[in-house]
Amino acid sequence: MENKLGNEKSLIISYLTLRKIIGILGIALPFVLYLGALIIFQINIQSSISSYYYTGMRGVFVGTLFVIGFFLLSYKGHDTIDTIAGRFGCVFALGVTLFPTTPDSAASSHARLIGYVHLAFATLFFLTLIFFSLYLFTKTHKDRLPTKRKLQRNKVYKGCGHTMCICILLIVVYSILPSERALLLKEYNPVFWLEAIAVVAFGISWLTKGEAILCDKV
Repeated sequence: MENKLGNEKSLIISYLTLRKIIGILGIALPFVLYLGALIIFQINIQSSISSYYYTGMRGVFVGTLFVIGFFLLSYKGHDTIDTIAGRFGCVFALGVTLFPTTPDSAASSHARLIGYVHLAFATLFFLTLIFFSLYLFTKTHKDRLPTKRKLQRNKVYKGCGHTMCICILLIVVYSILPSERALLLKEYNPVFWLEAIAVVAFGISWLTKGEAILCDKV
């Protein structure tokens, strides 16, 4: 009996650690890409996070998404839907790296086609992360009442999920702006910053789920 309880406790700790790692990777990604490219390669900020694929930070970009993807693949929640969402999240994360975004200049028709596939995978990846935050993370076991800390964590999950939704919607709005208006905003790299905010929100949501933030008092 003691061994069983010990195994369950170890399993809970491992899942909490897994969630924390995913959260840390998400929060760190845009900052590591930006500062790494600037300091190591003297490359200015790119138009999007995915555009770092074409810089010396490609390995960091691809490697981080692969790690997040395989962590999602191994993710197990309380219900089957958690596992399914994790597997889809893995596929979409890997798709983002295997089908790179369209280069900012001199893009061939083939590269633009691959870029459309990349955009589809990126959108589905973010939608999966939003689903985790707004639906899966906010659930409470049917036989238990939510604790005060759980209710507080739910506010964080919802705030992160809604932040990601707003960022994605703003990126869509920017992409359909008339070319002259989009050109005025281009120098501020709005897509990069909106993606960065969304990715950080994703990371905060997973850190909270890993109880690095607002953990239940023992």
